[in-house]
Amino acid sequence: MSRATHQAPNEETPGEVTPGEVTPAKPRERKPPGALWADGFGRVGIRSAQVLLILAVAVASVYALMQIKLLVIPVLIALILAAAIGPFVNVLRRRGLPGAAATGLAFVALLLLLAGVGTVIYFSVRSQWAELAQQASSGLDELEQFLLTGPVPIDQDQLNQAREGIIQFATSSQVRSGAITGLSVVTEFLAGSALMVVILFFFLKDGAKIWNFFLRPFSGQREAKLRRVGSRTLEVLGGYVRGTAIVALVDAVAIGAALLILQVPLAFPLAIIIFMTAFIPLVGATVAGILAALVALVANGPVVALIVVAVVIAVNQLEGDLLQPIVMGKSLQLHALVILMALTAGTILAGIIGAVLSVPMAAVIWAVIQVWTAEDPNLEDMNPDLPPPASQPA
Repeated sequence: MSRATHQAPNEETPGEVTPGEVTPAKPRERKPPGALWADGFGRVGIRSAQVLLILAVAVASVYALMQIKLLVIPVLIALILAAAIGPFVNVLRRRGLPGAAATGLAFVALLLLLAGVGTVIYFSVRSQWAELAQQASSGLDELEQFLLTGPVPIDQDQLNQAREGIIQFATSSQVRSGAITGLSVVTEFLAGSALMVVILFFFLKDGAKIWNFFLRPFSGQREAKLRRVGSRTLEVLGGYVRGTAIVALVDAVAIGAALLILQVPLAFPLAIIIFMTAFIPLVGATVAGILAALVALVANGPVVALIVVAVVIAVNQLEGDLLQPIVMGKSLQLHALVILMALTAGTILAGIIGAVLSVPMAAVIWAVIQVWTAEDPNLEDMNPDLPPPASQPA
């Protein structure tokens, strides 16, 4: 019985390994496709690659648009102006005027407004030019005397050297080459302005037809969203024009009132110039304020000029730190920091024109994102193969 209960020496118990025998390796589990990117580092890498791809596409798009800026800039400016003038044209159309007549009447009104402003500036300058010329020599003499007797030690020889340096710079080759470059810029400006006027006319006259043409490949939910994007874009651009007009009006009234109180000549034309240049963010009102300070320096002397400079600085600080972020932020539904960053980026990319167009473009991009990602139950229930509800029979 004991022999039956013991195993033979050569028999192996299941699961046991005899000495010297190698255990066979277990087959590795095959990971599903994409498991390499399923962990935290993989997800970060995928997101980083997506961000880099988006940035590369954005940079390439901006570079391509900058190569045809003579076309892109007039189109953008015409779109902004069309958003501002469009409501007036629509009112005329609702009163029974044809599209071409309403657009032409809006153009005539705009031209009359610009002609009236130009006429006021011309006659104001003409009426006060003689007085300004008479005060110029005395103002320059007073400035020279102030520099000689002021807190900064400057003698007559230094003034003579500065005068000669200015004359040499004005007659140098750099100024001549700059004038040639400026002439080409003026030529491009005139060509772009003419193109902008033509594009603006067709935007006002056939804007709805142009937009419907671009929407022809879409239907259903996508078409409805794109129509909302178009409507929101016009609202945003109109808000930009209104906000900028408010800022420009405040600048012109504040600085113009200071010029009148200080009895600086050409106060009204300078106020109009300040209003117009304020449509260029950051630098427009500053340049116009410097022009006003120069007029005050020539006509009223350095003390009044310094007061004008102080007023311009105060108004610009009020505009940049308080008025512009509040007014334009509410009009465009953008945070003040976003406006500041857009202005900076636009100025770096395209100078003054970039600064002018950067804020409305940033607002349009944000509005498009909001409209496209908004949840609309009516749109969610819509069959994308069917036309939008507005076109279905009742």
